[in-house]
Amino acid sequence: MIRTSARGTLMGNRGVLHDERQQIRRLYRGRAWITCLLAFKGRDRDIMQPGRYTELFFLDEATAFAAGHRPCWECRRQRAIAFKAAWLAGNSDLGFDAAMTARQLDEVLHAERITSGGEKVVHRERMDVLPDGTFVRWSCGIHLVLGERLLAWSPEGYAGETPRPRDAEVDVLTPRSVVRAFGAGHSPDIHLR
Repeated sequence: MIRTSARGTLMGNRGVLHDERQQIRRLYRGRAWITCLLAFKGRDRDIMQPGRYTELFFLDEATAFAAGHRPCWECRRQRAIAFKAAWLAGNSDLGFDAAMTARQLDEVLHAERITSGGEKVVHRERMDVLPDGTFVRWSCGIHLVLGERLLAWSPEGYAGETPRPRDAEVDVLTPRSVVRAFGAGHSPDIHLR
């Protein structure tokens, strides 16, 4: 988690993370890490209200997925339905079917996003098998895989690109089951200017 003045295109929720002085005190509270629309049904709220969930903001959906979030079933229902369908198709070996609940999905994602010690889970993979929308750590930075190129990520947007090295093995930041969902056809929204 970082503090930045950059504007995001989605809001995230991991529960109440801040104290009464608006200082972040924990990484998460609960396993339902969701992404929501910035505006929905005219709802308006002050940021970081005492005792209310902490608003997190993401550049785009690909960034939110890399952080381990999934679409909200209320304000992003169509995206949640599409993601679940692709997730099931890409992860058929896990034994879930269409009756899988959001809670079950959150349990799988939670094991793939953070260790019991609070560290980000990463996995190694060959660059040539990664689908578009996947985040990787490559050459001193965080990059988005997009076609034949890697786009350098920053909170303000993607700046600079490099050719995608096909034979390299990299640290993958996007949870494994989400990468599989991308491979099964879910295309995350990417905020390109």
